Amino acid sequence: MTRPQIGIERRQSNQRRFYVEGESQAIELRGDDKGGAESWLRVTRKWVVQEFKAGRTDVFGGWAMVLRLFLTAMQRRAAGDPRVWDDLQVYAKSVTDQFPPK
Repeated sequence: MTRPQIGIERRQSNQRRFYVEGESQAIELRGDDKGGAESWLRVTRKWVVQEFKAGRTDVFGGWAMVLRLFLTAMQRRAAGDPRVWDDLQVYAKSVTDQFPPK
């Protein structure tokens, strides 16, 4: 028999369900890759604002660094060198598998 969830567990479960359902709806409306990307961008933008309001002002520097990394990987791939892109995809997959968004 499983015990009932405590408040914080229930909130995390509901929040995770909200993210997954939002991604599913966006995929249905806009297509697989584009819909998923727009959904996670919306969620990320919300979290960046919340982190900033909570006094963690380094969130913008971190976000800018992630965007610069992504741009660099796309530019290198377009120039014929897919190594950075491939490494970024492998790393992102392993991190999100190990630590999925809550």
